[in-house]
Amino acid sequence: MSDQIKFIVEKLNQEPFKKSYNLITFDSLESMQLLQLLSDVLGEIDPKHAVDIREEMPEQTAKRMLSLLGILKYKPPGSISDLSAFRQGLVTGSKPVIHPVLHWLLQRTNELKKRAYLARFLVKLEVPAEFLQDDTVAETNKQYEELMEAFKNLHKECEQLKTSGFSTAEIRRDISAMEEEKDQLIKRVERLKKRVETVQNHQRMLEIARQLRLEKEREESLAQQKQEQKNQLFHAEQRLQRVQLQLKEMHHAVVDSKPESLMKKLEEEIKFNSYLATEKIPKELESKKKSLYFLQKVVAEPAMSQSDLNVLEIKINEVNAQINQLIEKRMMKYEPIDSKFSMYRQQASIISRKKEAKAEELQAAKEEMSNTEKEMQQKTNQARELEGSEVLKGDEFKHYVNKLRSKNTFYKKKRLELAEITAEYGILQRTEELLKQRDEALQQQLQAIEQKKGIAGYSNTQDELERVSAVKSEMDEMKGRTLDNMSEMVKKLNAMVADKKSSLAPVIKELRQLRQKCQELTQECDEKKVQYDSCAAGLESNRSTLEQEVKGLLEECIQEESNYRYINCMKKNIEVQLQRAKEEMKTYVSPDPQERRKAIREQYTRMILEQENLGKKLREKQKVVRESHGPNMKQVKMWQDFERLMECKRECFLKQQNQTAIGQVIQEGGKDRLVL
Repeated sequence: MSDQIKFIVEKLNQEPFKKSYNLITFDSLESMQLLQLLSDVLGEIDPKHAVDIREEMPEQTAKRMLSLLGILKYKPPGSISDLSAFRQGLVTGSKPVIHPVLHWLLQRTNELKKRAYLARFLVKLEVPAEFLQDDTVAETNKQYEELMEAFKNLHKECEQLKTSGFSTAEIRRDISAMEEEKDQLIKRVERLKKRVETVQNHQRMLEIARQLRLEKEREESLAQQKQEQKNQLFHAEQRLQRVQLQLKEMHHAVVDSKPESLMKKLEEEIKFNSYLATEKIPKELESKKKSLYFLQKVVAEPAMSQSDLNVLEIKINEVNAQINQLIEKRMMKYEPIDSKFSMYRQQASIISRKKEAKAEELQAAKEEMSNTEKEMQQKTNQARELEGSEVLKGDEFKHYVNKLRSKNTFYKKKRLELAEITAEYGILQRTEELLKQRDEALQQQLQAIEQKKGIAGYSNTQDELERVSAVKSEMDEMKGRTLDNMSEMVKKLNAMVADKKSSLAPVIKELRQLRQKCQELTQECDEKKVQYDSCAAGLESNRSTLEQEVKGLLEECIQEESNYRYINCMKKNIEVQLQRAKEEMKTYVSPDPQERRKAIREQYTRMILEQENLGKKLREKQKVVRESHGPNMKQVKMWQDFERLMECKRECFLKQQNQTAIGQVIQEGGKDRLVL
């Protein structure tokens, strides 16, 4: 928790917050200050949330923060997994709630900014289905979805361009460098042209150089074509070898098989494929469609709160209790005929499930066989490429296996002999160690006896004298004496080894018997273990089959119960309709005219007559309108002409008045001039 607070304080003291907190001041913040701090952090991620929480209600603040946290995909920690407790803590500004949220937001600020930016354009507005019935709304919604998809594609392209490593500055630098190189090359070519112009026959030499360059390019293209043709020839030879090998295998398969067996195999394959096409695949397709329908239904449902989920769980428990009661009632009303049918149904369902399981196993085995064949083909190609020879098959492979087996048996024999020799070598080493220990003990006893007798060091002195005498007589008697001593020593050692071998022979023999017995017991233990594993696997498979059968029976029971309920509902509806039909017949046949008027048939006949009378009146009215349509239109036209005529007269009158007014003004002006 302290590391979390340290991280929060460190991030808040940096850009863009610059809060200058320490652990004590941050821990002493009140609930409103913590909420304002959380709102500031959310405002940094999404500018729409940069608000002062004092200007809004606590419920609005909690709703706004929860909506943004939901868009950012924040999940509360396990200690406050209850959504209501988390919401209450967010409203009250509880530290155990606010601190983890701040830590999570400050850890991934850049990523959350990007997510909030995308959420403004990619959070889909849910339009109710009844509004989508309108063509204009549906078309607008479709355009909205198309624009959303276009925004997704453009954003992906933008991100790819950002992460591709290309920048405009680098491209501009490359272009400027290429232009400089181009200018340098142009200048160099001009200098070379000036040099060449001074040489005699420079045009002819340039033509020859051009032809030489063309011929070299042609030579390179021909070499490349030659290499491509060699590669094509190599691939064609490999393909030919593979086809020949397949042809050889097909010949072997045809030689070993008969028409009856081939027909039988084809019939089995046809049966299997027809079973897949008619039974298995349609069932799987139907189940997938059902699951897709349910998933679409779940997706179309509005978001549920914890209270809604609790209500649904209570309803599910009630329905399960009702189902259990109905099952108990059915078990109480169990009849022998139904038991026979249920037994046959159970057997048929078990057989169908076994059939489906075997079909799946066969399909898996075929896929495994095809994969194995592909792998074998790859291995054969690799072996042919590495060794350059074909893989052994048929009798050659059998001969090679027999040869390997004989070598294996010979190797096992030699390994046993080597084990015996190593065992004897170990025994001899142990014997040598014992003899050395005994020699050291005798030497110690001899030294102790010399000390007791007062001639300590006598044996050492004697050894030294013997050594000196041996060195003195080495020149004349070294070979003979050495050989005699060595032969005597070898005889003694051989005698001692023979004695030890004879004494250890029964122990080694007993040890071999015990080893053989141990091998037999380990082999028996392995066999028993294999039997146990097979038995356990069989029991496990039986248990799984029984579980599947029980599950299938429960599903069948549920289906039958639903069918029973549906049939009961249909029966009740039919009874209600039948009752209404009887009452209708009773009222229709009744001699009382008042009762007969209440019949639906009579009501409908009266309504039909009323509508027919109304139709007749409307047709008569239509006829009158059609007859008076021509004269009325003429009258309308005459009134329009009259209106235009009066309008023309009004305009003429207005013009005449204007002209008279202008004439009076001119006359008054002339009189004034005369007076002057």
